[in-house]
Order: sequence, then C-alpha cells, then structure tokens
Amino acid sequence: MALDRTDRLNSLGFAKAPADTRVVVAMSGGVDSSVVAAELAREGYDVVGVTLQLYDHGAALAKKGACCAGVDIHDARRVAEEMGFPHYVLDYENIFKDAVIDEFADSYLAGATPVPCIRCNERVKFKDLLETARDLEADCMATGHYIQRKNGASGPELHMAADPVRDQSYFLFSTTPDQLAYLRFPLGHLKSKEETRKLAQAHGLQIADKPDSQDICFVPDGNYASVIEKLRPGAAEPGEIVDVDGNVLGQHDGVIHYTIGQRRGLGIGGLADPLYVVRLDVDKGQVIVGAKDMLATRTVPVREINWLGDEPFQSRDTWDISVKVRSTKPPVEAVVRPLSATEANVELLNAEEGVSPGQACVFYETNASRVLGGGWIWRGA
Repeated sequence: MALDRTDRLNSLGFAKAPADTRVVVAMSGGVDSSVVAAELAREGYDVVGVTLQLYDHGAALAKKGACCAGVDIHDARRVAEEMGFPHYVLDYENIFKDAVIDEFADSYLAGATPVPCIRCNERVKFKDLLETARDLEADCMATGHYIQRKNGASGPELHMAADPVRDQSYFLFSTTPDQLAYLRFPLGHLKSKEETRKLAQAHGLQIADKPDSQDICFVPDGNYASVIEKLRPGAAEPGEIVDVDGNVLGQHDGVIHYTIGQRRGLGIGGLADPLYVVRLDVDKGQVIVGAKDMLATRTVPVREINWLGDEPFQSRDTWDISVKVRSTKPPVEAVVRPLSATEANVELLNAEEGVSPGQACVFYETNASRVLGGGWIWRGA
C-alpha cells in the first residue's frame, strides 16, 4: 500500500522514521479508512484515529449503512483498539449542520441538485478536521478516499484513482493546493476494492466484509424530499406540471420531489412520447417537462472554481481539457473559457443530458489522470 518513496523518504514522503512521523487518519468506520489506519500502524507510524460525529447520534443509530452512523463510530473505535493506536470522536454536529446540511436544504429548495459530500470534504473534513490534525502536531492527514496524490514539477498533484470504478476525484475537486500538500491518500493506487478487503482480512479486522455505504449519511434511503420537509417544514407545496409552452399537464405535490432528467413518477401518462423534467421553476412552483432531446446542452456556466493547474487559470483565453458533469459519467472533451479567477463558461464538444445546477463540473487533463480542479454548475444552460 506504500506510496512512492526514495531511499531517504518514508512511505508518506517524510525524511524521518515512521515512528517519528505522526499521521491523523480520518476514520469513518468503513473498510477503506480502517485499512489505511491499520496499514500505517503496521508500518510503525505514530497513528491517531479521528472519527467525526456529524449529526444526531440517536438518529444515526437507527440508520445502518450511513457513513457517519453510531455503529460506524463503534467500528472505528474497535479497529483502533485492535491495532493499538489512540482514537478520538469529535462532535462536529453544529459545524456539519451549518456548513453542509443547511446549504443542501436551501439549494434543493431552489431547484438545484446539490452534492453535499463535496461540501463535507471541502468545509468539514479538509478544513476543520485538517486544522485539528495540525493542532495535534501531525505531519499529515490520511484518508481512505480513492484518489492519488503525486509529486509534480510544480508541487503535489491530484490524480484519479487507479481503479476507475472506485475513483472519487469528482468529490474532491475542491481540494486546495495547501490542503493537498498536507493530505495523503494511501489507497489511490489499488486496482480494486477486493485488494482493500484482502488487506482488512490480513489485519484480522472484523469489518473486512462490511458493505459500502450507498446513501448520503443524513439522507435515509436516498429520500431527499423527506429530509427537506423535516428541515424546512412547508417546503412541499403542491403546484402544476406544465410543458415548455406553459400548458398544464398535471399536478405535483412539491417541486422538491423532482430532479432534472426525471422520467418516472410524473403521473402524466397516456402521451405518445415520454416526457422528462427539463426545468424546475421554484418561484412559480412549476415542474416543466419536455422531450428527451431538451435535456441536452453544450454550454455549462461554472463558478466557485478551484484551479489546480500549474499555470494561472486566467493565463489562457481557453483551456482544451476534459470535464465531468456527473459523478457516474466518464470525462468528456470540452473548452473552458475563463471569465474570472473563479468563473467560466464550459463548452462541451458533444452535448450532455441532464446537466443540473448544483452539480459539480470537474476538470481533467485530456487523456490523462490529472485533476485540474473544477467548479459548481450554477444555472440552467
């Protein structure tokens, strides 16, 4: 599992013995971060495990499979005990609510399709937790993310994971150069999740066969609307389903129940051709539907850009790179036109369907693994 090293550097890139190198490991209680902690402990590092309690502990206990649930805190603590390193649970519930949950609710109510896991990495794990690691006088912080950190000519670079199925670069595009200098991702070079599970078994970890979490940790069963209704009572106001010409086709029980690109569950059957949600008008309380080809777009406005290239973002009029507009799709060729240091228009060479405000647009070197940053899609194209 070791990172690239030289004769003078240890596996985390420091010119000293592992025993003299303190590393804080962000432990979610899952297989990935547990293996990172166990491997580093086996290599002799001064490991400190930290688990974040991000929302109500009682509610967490009632939900299995969530990344931050009470059972996961227990699992993380048990791994630390088995491997013989200290473990701390930090209450970040208020920070998480202010930095992630509230924005998620407001963004969803505004008709966007937010990605709270990115905000959690950006505003909690790689900000507050990273500062905690520094306070603990750690040389670095390690996580179980599937992404690679490589040393380049201009400093540390972010690269996609060796396993494209597990790659988490879409969710880590907002990692800043300063954060990247401090972070380590020891699993990024592994070819499959099975390798990780074999390492867990080799360490005798009881969580070796633990299933991966599938949902956002505070969204039970992926039901976004039910969470929004609890956070913002009265949010599910009924309204009209209309076509692009404004003709009323039906009624809905709340815009929050719909997402761009949705086809099923519209309740307006009997039509010759299927209809899809092409836009959400929150002000009018309308769900606008149309033909599938109306979902395709080539122009994507992006803001809050985090740039990880070697040259300044505005040093060129255009960047010919590849982008991801959805986490589940591979990068596609695009031309990025900077408008400022943090805003740009992205022109896709081939139209993509279902580009939605609130999602991320992540930049990559074309035909290469390097992540060049990215930004947030902020309005319908």
